[in-house]
Amino acid sequence: MSPVFVGRQAELAALNEAFAQACDGTAATVLLGGEAGVGKTRLTASFAEHVTRDGAHVLLGGCVELSTEGLAYAPFTAAIRQLVRECGAGKVAALLPEGGARDLARLLPEFGEPSGDHDGETARARLFEQILNLLERLAEHRPVVLVIEDIHWADRSSRDLIAFLSRNLRAAPVLMVLTYRSDELHRQHPLRPVLAELGRVEGVLRLDLPRLTQDEVAAQMTGILGTTPEFAQVGKVFERSEGIPLFVEALLECGGECSFPDSLHDLIIGSVEQLPDETQRVLRIAAAGGNRVGHALLAAVSGLSDTDLEDALRPAVAANVLQVADGRAYAFRHALIREAVHDELLPGEHMRLHARFAEEISRDRTMVPPGRAAVEIAHHWYSARDDKWALISAWEAAGKAAKSFAYNEEMQLLERVLMLWGKVPDAAELIDADHTTVLEQASAAANACGELDRGTKFVKAALAELDEKTEPARVAELVVRLSQFKISKRRPGALDDLRYAERLVPGPDLHRAAVLVRLGSYLMFSGEVAEGTALTEEALGIAREHGDERLEADLLLNLALGHSIAGRINETIAINMTAKAIGERVGSARVILRSIANTVDTLNDIGRSAEAVELALEGERLARKYGRYRTQGTFIANNRAEALEALGRFDEAARVAEQGLAMDPSLRTRHHLRRIRADVALAHGETDLVTSVLNEVGAFSTQEEFTQELTVNIRLRAGLHLLHGEPLAALEVAEEAVRAALITSKPMLGWRTLALLAGICEIAETVAPERAAALRPQVEGAAAALTVDSPVAEAYRFSVNRDHDAAAAVWKRLDRPYLRAKSLLQAARAAAGAGDREDAAVRLRAAHPVAAALGTPPLTTEIESLARRLGVTLDREPVTGTALPAADAPTAPLTPREQEVLRLVAQGRSNREIAAELFISAKTVSVHVSNILAKLGVATRGEAAAAAHRLALIG
Repeated sequence: MSPVFVGRQAELAALNEAFAQACDGTAATVLLGGEAGVGKTRLTASFAEHVTRDGAHVLLGGCVELSTEGLAYAPFTAAIRQLVRECGAGKVAALLPEGGARDLARLLPEFGEPSGDHDGETARARLFEQILNLLERLAEHRPVVLVIEDIHWADRSSRDLIAFLSRNLRAAPVLMVLTYRSDELHRQHPLRPVLAELGRVEGVLRLDLPRLTQDEVAAQMTGILGTTPEFAQVGKVFERSEGIPLFVEALLECGGECSFPDSLHDLIIGSVEQLPDETQRVLRIAAAGGNRVGHALLAAVSGLSDTDLEDALRPAVAANVLQVADGRAYAFRHALIREAVHDELLPGEHMRLHARFAEEISRDRTMVPPGRAAVEIAHHWYSARDDKWALISAWEAAGKAAKSFAYNEEMQLLERVLMLWGKVPDAAELIDADHTTVLEQASAAANACGELDRGTKFVKAALAELDEKTEPARVAELVVRLSQFKISKRRPGALDDLRYAERLVPGPDLHRAAVLVRLGSYLMFSGEVAEGTALTEEALGIAREHGDERLEADLLLNLALGHSIAGRINETIAINMTAKAIGERVGSARVILRSIANTVDTLNDIGRSAEAVELALEGERLARKYGRYRTQGTFIANNRAEALEALGRFDEAARVAEQGLAMDPSLRTRHHLRRIRADVALAHGETDLVTSVLNEVGAFSTQEEFTQELTVNIRLRAGLHLLHGEPLAALEVAEEAVRAALITSKPMLGWRTLALLAGICEIAETVAPERAAALRPQVEGAAAALTVDSPVAEAYRFSVNRDHDAAAAVWKRLDRPYLRAKSLLQAARAAAGAGDREDAAVRLRAAHPVAAALGTPPLTTEIESLARRLGVTLDREPVTGTALPAADAPTAPLTPREQEVLRLVAQGRSNREIAAELFISAKTVSVHVSNILAKLGVATRGEAAAAAHRLALIG
């Protein structure tokens, strides 16, 4: 190797700039790609040396080929182990929230006994948060640089954790440098989508390391040779190496005069073939062990004494083929060298050596780093083509992966067990589990890591092997899991599955209670509150009879959900508090946080939104303390965003929603956060964002089964049409909505939706009076069936009944300014329609400063437009005059073409539809529409349509 670091000034400058950004308190990530052998490790080592002198704390971790076979979190385990060596496990644990070290214990035994929580939905997310907390706390003392090499070999869990940290290390002096081989990223490589995703994250820099120029190759050669090479020799080496530093070294090793090799493999192996025969033999053994092998393990497999082994390896170390690493281990200088040596193994030699490694590690597991023995043994037996021991070791390694929350790796290892099953006659006896059990565990692992399609296949395969008559409880559990896959995939049939599972377990035992937990909550969310409540109460009795307090608390929270949907608010809060007390007694963070989340939602429903915000903040603080922010904390954050939106604190609501989305929450929580972001976008007039959200949540293409999702989708779709000035399209959504019984199954959601539908009726009265008149009785009939048990419900009821002044008064009392301004606008429209210009002016003057202060352009524009039509000045007392002045007439006559366009606008046609009918371009239509709005003195297409009918401008 050249003792002189050659070139790379631009790349070093980019790394230093990213480090400076991190030092300023804004975390950064650099994705450093390059071909194998191009010098990524040398560059990062030089950079790490430089920033260490500047006071940074550099942590190093690397991925190995073995990672793809189930060695989960390998780079992070290495980095944390380095930290423990430097500081001690106690000091590292002190940086984490209370109990956080027990999560890290699943990666390193130095942290004691792992936590007893095996909840697949939250355990891995909690581990991610603990590592995030660790880096943030560590960076409070000095900047942290985390270097992870070779992420093209990263396991799925490590890739997910890398993406998580890149999105969530925001305001901390942390720089992550991630290297990968760009020439290995084939079209289906699992790293490709991760790189694409990270490329869209703020603070992530993608850096490609180029080959050396001829001048840089000359400088490298000078450093290696100690003298300036001849020009002709430089040209020859540059041509043959193509500017790849590793190949320059290999060519100089053979004097630069060797003929051009048939392959890069031959070039790399050339330096190895110059070593003594015994050294080459030991190198082949070491290559079978991986890029890094401990001295004791290599001695055991080779059968050499310590002295003989050292004598054999000394030439390889002197030639820089091997390097001496920490912990009495040897590492190949470059992975390409190890790969080239390993490729030289003969088939029989390959199988024999891998079997020897498996045997020796099995005999003494301390010969590999802690936590790696099981997966190392599985790797070697599989590479040795020994089906029996490959199956046994894969089963064991799968169990170890599950304990580390590495569910994707667990699933892959279980798939190997299933693949080998038919080749091993006594497989069930060897692992003490039948084939169905393996399928069940594979389905659970698939569920935990989000591989829903594969999980469905595992479940169906397991069900095909079971008899519901002899093992009904086992079948019921699988059928419930199948229903969860369908719900997550938004596929039909989940309710049928749950009812089938319920019939399989009729007895009053915990198997039945486990089914009823799911069935009861599903029915409640679907609007079948009475049946869902009854089944939940039945399960609650079973849980209490068996003394299962955690299950009891979950069922109480489900029961509270039913009361909330039914509008029994006081009972909801009381039951939530009872469940929270149980959670505190049994030490269940999940129950505590779930009760807080439900209470936040309830407080907002009844108009106590400011209290809801404060309770949500407390809940989010606890979620961080318990390491559950990514799962339950983001759900509480969503409820906080909803309360902020209700209070008209739109910018805060949007910011909270975006922060929650950055935590990569579950799909359902993500959709909740996106919908609340769309609510804010409607107020701001961001139509593109609303459209994007509706497409993402499937509002245009699927029939939603759950009450909340359905009603919010309806509200957003109708609001989008109104923003576009399409009252007829909004009316169509309203007509569709009243046919969906679900919209009134939860009073709070139902009242809000019905108030919107009533408002659409008022707008549509001028463009489609017959349809509006037919819709209104349906809206009023649905409202009559709803209870009014809170000020919020009361205000919405006033809106439905057209008592907009009363609604505005309630909204003012509840400190909901946006809704107050909208009610005042509706009251002003009603007054103007009745010919009372003075009353309309009073309401518009009250609404206008509120809307302007909130920063809601669509509402502000509507208020100003109505004021213009009425001849009202918003910043002074009203002028006297007739109720509906001649100012309503167009400021200039409409052209015949504009009249044609206005006629189609009044029919609710889009610009594209108008263009098609009139044989003109959509852009021309847009110009005509703008002229029409200006001449009529209105702001929206809906107002233009209304003015057209009122002034008889169209036939």
